[in-house]
Amino acid sequence: MVWPFKPRFRKQIARIEVSGAIAGGTRKHLLEALKTVEERKFPALLLRIDSPGGTVGDSQEIYSALKRLRDKVKIVASFGNISASGGVYIGMGAEHIVANPGTITGSIGVILRGNNLERLLDKIGISFKVVKSGPYKDILAFDRELTAPEQSILQDLIDTSYQQFVETVAEARHLSIETVKSFADGRVFTGQQALGLGLIDRLGTEEDARCWAAELAGLDPDKTQCFTLEERKGLVSRFLPGRGQAGWSQLVASSPAAAAGLSWLEFELNTSGLPLWLYRP
Repeated sequence: MVWPFKPRFRKQIARIEVSGAIAGGTRKHLLEALKTVEERKFPALLLRIDSPGGTVGDSQEIYSALKRLRDKVKIVASFGNISASGGVYIGMGAEHIVANPGTITGSIGVILRGNNLERLLDKIGISFKVVKSGPYKDILAFDRELTAPEQSILQDLIDTSYQQFVETVAEARHLSIETVKSFADGRVFTGQQALGLGLIDRLGTEEDARCWAAELAGLDPDKTQCFTLEERKGLVSRFLPGRGQAGWSQLVASSPAAAAGLSWLEFELNTSGLPLWLYRP
């Protein structure tokens, strides 16, 4: 990926925005953008997060990349309207975190959902014959209920993922495991509440976060601008209807609710059966 750079990038702050549900596409874009920040030696990074979270593995890879970059670049995260669950996890990769007083954050926990269509399939007379190598090979199959042993297996998986989340928050925010567990039960907080819990460092706007990042890098906030590393659209996707740039823009303009619904439907279909660090009211 090639980015257009101004010659004064060492006196600029890089800005990366994380928006929407976190999945494979988000991870790919962010990892490429973080690599660019390192290669171009930006002194600081403003990480703007407006996300309800998403897939566990993708969130962990983004966090790990941020943590490695933090040794070379000052990173300040700015929580927008919502930075919950996996959005919080990614934020733990920043050196400091700023949130608005009304930001929705928290929702530390794990959820795994499958679809049980057994009753519907019975009504329309459809059944499946399954040949499998072991009793749990079709765990979370959509045509039957979970068995008790399967429920136990999945609960162990969720508990392990949850423990990883808690340990990361505790390490990043210099809190004890017990303290984090006292509020890491899936509940959401405002930014103001998160400050009291030690989940963030300051209340403020994205502009406040930008100024803080500039100061950490030894730059004058009044003379320092952000250079936003945006996701590049592929040549084909720019012209395809529907999810292509033109067709998608038209859909968003004509019916934002429909566009949002389609995005969520796509996410749900792609992540069915996966453990998620996700807040969805």
